[in-house]
Amino acid sequence: MSQATGDRRRRPERRGSGRVQHDVMQLILDRGLGPGAPLPTETELMADLGVSRNSVREALKALQALDIVDIRHGYGTYVGQASLDPLADGLTFRTLARSDDTGTGALAEILQVREVLEEGLIRRVAAVSTEAELDLLAAVVDRMEAAGRAGEPLPELDREFHELLYAPLGNAFVPQLLGAFWTVFSRVAGARGWTDDPAELTVRRHRAIVTALRARDVTAAQRAMTDHFRGIESRATRKPDEAG
Repeated sequence: MSQATGDRRRRPERRGSGRVQHDVMQLILDRGLGPGAPLPTETELMADLGVSRNSVREALKALQALDIVDIRHGYGTYVGQASLDPLADGLTFRTLARSDDTGTGALAEILQVREVLEEGLIRRVAAVSTEAELDLLAAVVDRMEAAGRAGEPLPELDREFHELLYAPLGNAFVPQLLGAFWTVFSRVAGARGWTDDPAELTVRRHRAIVTALRARDVTAAQRAMTDHFRGIESRATRKPDEAG
């Protein structure tokens, strides 16, 4: 048994739940366990960490809420995906719980962060996007236009556009983070009964982004993105009886 393991086993059992959570996460890191890998059993964790069964269970439940562990009843506990779903859940609650009644103040703050990110990222996209990748973006805009003419909703196509937009960067965290923001906006919009912008307006804003990128015009691309966000913010700050 290693000195570190022995030290952990001699720790008192009355450690706070947060400390035990930290120890479980450190164990995952120390052992190089990736998503989907099985964790030691409760008994083994008790021995390794020097804590009670209740402490282990409380820590695992808390880590499950963060998607750091995945408890599969009857099968065991595994390393989770560590997705940003808990972030989206927390931000949604924070927005809906704000005392301004509509949540528009909190949502405006989230949109501001997303806008800063996307306006910065669009500069890099303009430098690395290939014509083939821009063709894919243009195709999504064409599908938006067709869907709008058919009276079909556009939000999922809008989301697909933004995911494809940043794919050339090869940064897996970008779509996850922006997806979390997107989820928050979608949930709050649904809860508040906000309606979508006119389809032709949504199409025009997205086509302007593609046009600027094809021209390798960074300034125009950033301006098009800013215009896009002005539309989103305008929609989000309308009072419920003004939406539509």
